[in-house]
Parts: sequence; C-alpha cells; structure tokens
Amino acid sequence: MEINGIAHVMLTAGDYPRAREFYRKLLPSLGLHALYDTDERYYAVGGRTAFGVQACDPAHQGERFAQGRVGLHHVCFRARSREDVDAVHALAVELGATLVHAPEDAAFAPGYYSTLFEDPDGVRLEVNFVPGRGHLDALKGRDA
Repeated sequence: MEINGIAHVMLTAGDYPRAREFYRKLLPSLGLHALYDTDERYYAVGGRTAFGVQACDPAHQGERFAQGRVGLHHVCFRARSREDVDAVHALAVELGATLVHAPEDAAFAPGYYSTLFEDPDGVRLEVNFVPGRGHLDALKGRDA
C-alpha cells in the first residue's frame, strides 16, 4: 500500500474566535475553500489538502500550544513557487503573526525555501517551496 497524502489536519484552539479569524484569512490565500465555518469549527479544503481548527474543551480555554511537548511539532504547507512563499510571509506579517523566520533558503532539500510563523495559539506554520519532487525524485515513477 502507498498512501495518497494526508487527508486533513485538525487543530484545537485555546482561543477559537481569534484562531478562526486568523485561519479565515490565511487558508483562502493558500487556495483552500471553507466547507464549515461555525462557532465551533472552521474547516477548509483545496490542493489535495484539508485543514481545520476547532474550539477546545472549556477546561482548556486560554491554553497555548507548546512546540516542545509530545505531539505535533509544526505543520508545513508546500507552495508552488518562491513567490508564493514570499506572499504568505507578507500575509503573516499583515495578520500580526509571530514570525520565526522570514523567507530563506535551507539545506533540507535542494532548492528548499521557506517561511515560518505562529498562529494565535503558538502553533508553528511553515510554507515551503521545493522545486520538482524534492526528496521524492529518488522515487522516480511514483506519485508524489
């Protein structure tokens, strides 16, 4: 068996109203379209990707994400060009996101270019561009 990607990622927000407004602006800029937009859940799909955020249990209201804890480290969206990475970085600045780094080249894969920022709860979001199939070029003939 070989999977066909990740169907969706769901985050639980400690401050859902603030996270909802953030993702309402960010996700459409990535080409995702809202399927659900309620007081409990915002969920958008596009580009063989789905991403959502939902309200937390009231007992956890106001808590923030801690990147170093067990569980999720960060989420990375793959862009189609370096210019797309630059555009998302500009939007992150406009949204007042905490910036981890501006667009930069890195040695993770040939041509790797990315920006990294945090959502209102501190979840790190990366947007990267890797030309071609990146590391998957070694798997010629397979669907990336």
